[in-house]
Amino acid sequence: MTSNRQFIVSLILLALIIILGTLGYVAIEGWSVMDALFMTVITLTTVGFGVVHPMGQAGKMFTLVLIFIGGGFFIYVVGAIVQFMVEGRIRAVLGRRKLDRKMNHLKDHYIICGYGRIGKVLCHQLTLHKRMDFVVIEQNRDLVPVLEEDKRLYIIGDASSESCLLKAGIERARGLVAALATDTDNVFLVLTARQLNSDILIMARSSYKETESKLRAAGANLVESPYDMGAASMAQKILRPTVTNFLDLAVTRKHKDIQMEELPVTEKSPLVDIMLKDTGIRQKYNLIIIAIKKADGHMAFNPSFETVFKAGDTVIAVGKDEDLMRLEKVLNPS
Repeated sequence: MTSNRQFIVSLILLALIIILGTLGYVAIEGWSVMDALFMTVITLTTVGFGVVHPMGQAGKMFTLVLIFIGGGFFIYVVGAIVQFMVEGRIRAVLGRRKLDRKMNHLKDHYIICGYGRIGKVLCHQLTLHKRMDFVVIEQNRDLVPVLEEDKRLYIIGDASSESCLLKAGIERARGLVAALATDTDNVFLVLTARQLNSDILIMARSSYKETESKLRAAGANLVESPYDMGAASMAQKILRPTVTNFLDLAVTRKHKDIQMEELPVTEKSPLVDIMLKDTGIRQKYNLIIIAIKKADGHMAFNPSFETVFKAGDTVIAVGKDEDLMRLEKVLNPS
């Protein structure tokens, strides 16, 4: 039996004993409910205040039974309550230390600032990826049960404070997402984050169009408006329903047979300086190469079979998830 269940069962049984003791004195001695309840409680707790009213032989026998059965059980219940409180505190401390150890070992991770509607959905999408670690910074302590239930690595505190960002490992992080409630908070957060890590990728949420320039001036690499993106997505679903349906399946990972992924090419890859036609990607991995982004930012859509892979390229491919993972091991061998 778990400590939580043991605690609840103990409280229920204690309440039953108090009720039975009270009813017993009322039935045997004819006392009022308050006197019977008072006598039951002082008997169970063994405080020794004395008898409320003179008792007959039946009342005395009932009191002896209540002392032997109820008194010992009352001590057991008190012990269970103390155990529950101590174990709960220990679990909280050990759980926090476990989270801190995990965060201390993170590298090339993302820091998600804000676990509201935007932050929660974003974390869910990152979790589906399964290959990207992230830490959540949230100021609202009321969201701790939600963070615990979602099994997030989290820090409770002000995301724009240097101490929270350093605890989240901003010096080792790959990117940061500023998804706080107001644009003012996001601007201050971006300023602080950019000072702590000049190379980190920063994506910021903007509620108003005029704030975009301020966020970029503060150091944000990317600025996105959820409202603009939502409106654009709705328009595309009206204008190009089939295309958007395909992209939804490929990007949101709703269909195992259709996945779209970007795969970086490293210097250790055996496909470096090899033409696309000689890689055998189509035959070996059953994948379709949509585009190749070169190191200088140029995007080659529908690359020709004579396109040569170079270190620093990013391959955008479509296919099954397991095939994409096999190709990733070739393009980016560990």
